[in-house]
Amino acid sequence: MAVPQRRISKTRKRLRRSHFKLEVTGLVPCKHCGAMIRSHRVCPSCGYYDGKEVLHVSKNEK
Repeated sequence: MAVPQRRISKTRKRLRRSHFKLEVTGLVPCKHCGAMIRSHRVCPSCGYYDGKEVLHVSKNEK
């Protein structure tokens, strides 16, 4: 049977598990509307990318 011959210390275990963490996505403010978006993506709220309108987003006015 596969049984460890020596007990693994808490430090070694924690060092191994230090890479299991969530990464924060790179959020940047949109240059046109200021909404926080992922970099190098079209803004879903205004439809602009790199200063140009790529998608026509209709505004729901109340």
